[in-house]
Amino acid sequence: MLITGKQILEHAEKNRYAVGAFNVNNMEIVQAIIEAAEETGSPVILQASQGALKYAGIEYISAMAKVAAENASVPVALHLDHGTDFKQIMMCLRYGFTSVMIDASKYSLEENIKITKKIVDISHTVGVSVEAELGKIGGTEDDISVDERDATMTDPEEAVRFVKETGLDSLAIAVGTAHGPYKGEPKIDFDRIKSIKEKVGIPLVLHGSSGVPESSIKKAIENGINKINIDTDIRMSFNNAVREFAKNNPNAYDPRKLLGPGREAAKKVIAEKMIMFGSSNKAWK
Repeated sequence: MLITGKQILEHAEKNRYAVGAFNVNNMEIVQAIIEAAEETGSPVILQASQGALKYAGIEYISAMAKVAAENASVPVALHLDHGTDFKQIMMCLRYGFTSVMIDASKYSLEENIKITKKIVDISHTVGVSVEAELGKIGGTEDDISVDERDATMTDPEEAVRFVKETGLDSLAIAVGTAHGPYKGEPKIDFDRIKSIKEKVGIPLVLHGSSGVPESSIKKAIENGINKINIDTDIRMSFNNAVREFAKNNPNAYDPRKLLGPGREAAKKVIAEKMIMFGSSNKAWK
């Protein structure tokens, strides 16, 4: 069965590793994530963006995640990524999501606190954990876009107030990463991660992690990151494998044969990430 994001992240924090939160859009990606988690022995978070729910339907996403969790031998959570709509978040609670993210980072600190606390109060009543964002992470995530010059780093002192007044379970911070493909190597503020971690003492989340070098990922984990979001790397590996198969097999029309290589390519990338994050073999502990 599905467990909460809080349960998974508290273990990661205690044992100083990070759990991968991988975006799902269809059955093949769900299968790739679960198979990679099983093979590496990793706890895992399946997460769906508002765009994914619009594409696949919340009923399908929820049902696939529940079936995956019921048949998995590793801990699995189902998380809403970048929720901005109150009704959408309430629908996720109704359909069995065990973790939700409220992203009110575009508002003032006071308004962000107000909106986040409301979601926390409701979600905690039904046993669902909450992630929120402070600061603005650059790039594009579905229909949410933040220009690089408008992306602002998370202030450690504001983080203290934010966590204290909202009671959230995990905090997504802006420390130099961005959503989508990178044009160059991102410059992550590791000292900022460490400072925020020491001050708030809850699991921290790194968004925009696809394409970030392994050395930077590991250093971020050492300084306090416990959840790492991956989406672009999955899409690119899936897309490249499908394109390559179609190029070499122009007469193929069976969707199973077309999408199968994409699933295998995504699975390989996801397993590599799990090992990189230090979550491999942690499911049994």
